[in-house]
Amino acid sequence: MEYYTLKLLGLTRKLPLMYVGKRTRLANLTVLGDVELVKKLADVLTAKLRAYDLDCVVGPQIKIVPLVHGIALRLGHKRFVVCRKTIKPYMVNPLILKPDSHVPKHIKQLVINGTDVQFLKNKRVALIDDVVSTGVTMRLLHKLMDKVGARVIVNVTIIRQGEQLTPIKDLIYLGELPIFT
Repeated sequence: MEYYTLKLLGLTRKLPLMYVGKRTRLANLTVLGDVELVKKLADVLTAKLRAYDLDCVVGPQIKIVPLVHGIALRLGHKRFVVCRKTIKPYMVNPLILKPDSHVPKHIKQLVINGTDVQFLKNKRVALIDDVVSTGVTMRLLHKLMDKVGARVIVNVTIIRQGEQLTPIKDLIYLGELPIFT
């Protein structure tokens, strides 16, 4: 296994290089379980987000939960929202957004609990993800927020990896990773 060394916020992490295509590898950043990194990320990103008038922070998957929780806590929010890739038994009237057929195969549908749909209506939100590569997940989140009636104020990611297919407006990021070919 090969690794890429990431230096971010005074911390060093060895990221495994994972194949995402026959000749393309990405460094795999995982914050789930990394208490030290999540704390620093939440502190720094919250400081940046204080400049915005936000009602809620939203994340696209379970692995971003620690960071979304940390930011929501620091912003004084009583609630945050996480979208899932599949319908879960706890969900009531979930809303499903399927990606267009032309997007990469690794991009999955987004599912939001119906109670979160009601909560987000007319809210000003920040979208938070761990890594933005193609930007497809972030654009799906935008479509989902449009469907529920939330207004996206700012987009946040820890790492920007490569060049997005379409640049994402108002993207806050803390570091960059190359794409390995």
